[in-house]
Amino acid sequence: MKKVIGKKEYNTETATMLKRFTYGFWGDPTGYEEQLYQTPDGLYFVYVCGGIASPYPGEDILRIAKTKVDAWLADRP
Repeated sequence: MKKVIGKKEYNTETATMLKRFTYGFWGDPTGYEEQLYQTPDGLYFVYVCGGIASPYPGEDILRIAKTKVDAWLADRP
């Protein structure tokens, strides 16, 4: 997936995935997945995808500041 946010492109195909978290199971309407990526330029983003009743219905890319990456990781099981 590719998305432009603030004139910067975030692309799951060209970035490096650092961590993946899965909640629920395949087909679960409340289940979702979060994947942390780092771009070649050193920027971070989270790719999210989930069921219709999840916090992320559908798929999206959310940017995350480098200073918040450790806190984001600490909040995941």
